[in-house]
Amino acid sequence: MTELAPVAWPPAPIRTERLVLRESEARDRAAFIELFASPEVGTYIGGPRPRGELERALPDVPGRRAGLFVIDLDGAMIGMITLDRRDAEHPRRIRPDARETELGYMFLPGAWGCGYAAEACAAALDWFADALPNELVVLTTQTANDRSMRLAANLGFTEVERFEEYGAEQWFGVWSSVTPSG
Repeated sequence: MTELAPVAWPPAPIRTERLVLRESEARDRAAFIELFASPEVGTYIGGPRPRGELERALPDVPGRRAGLFVIDLDGAMIGMITLDRRDAEHPRRIRPDARETELGYMFLPGAWGCGYAAEACAAALDWFADALPNELVVLTTQTANDRSMRLAANLGFTEVERFEEYGAEQWFGVWSSVTPSG
């Protein structure tokens, strides 16, 4: 994955009805550790990482990079969204000659079922459509991840294909802000 050049980063914080999408800060480190160490969060992404390893490996300000939004609820991190440009060599592409960006998201289990992922992802996609018009956004998730499958549908992703990877069926979809003319 590569950076979102030529987008200036970080953008101004994005505010929704309940959330703020912002750049990572030092105060988010404990939440990043909790997120990556959580067995529930790790269910569909290869499992949790050992807490001790995370404590040693994560920098003082984890996640400070272009394309990563911390999702903030009332001053505390509850999750993150990533928008990462895919390498041209990636095996799954919609338009081999055009740029594609992959949407990723992870939320702490306590934030599940409240609509925060849909609210935050919709805001990130709106920002992306303004920042990089005409660029496609893709999403891959395990078909067994019911919550992620519902979120993809609610956000307007369209299925492109299903395939087997990492010992599980994967779903690959695309979202575009481009409105077809006609």
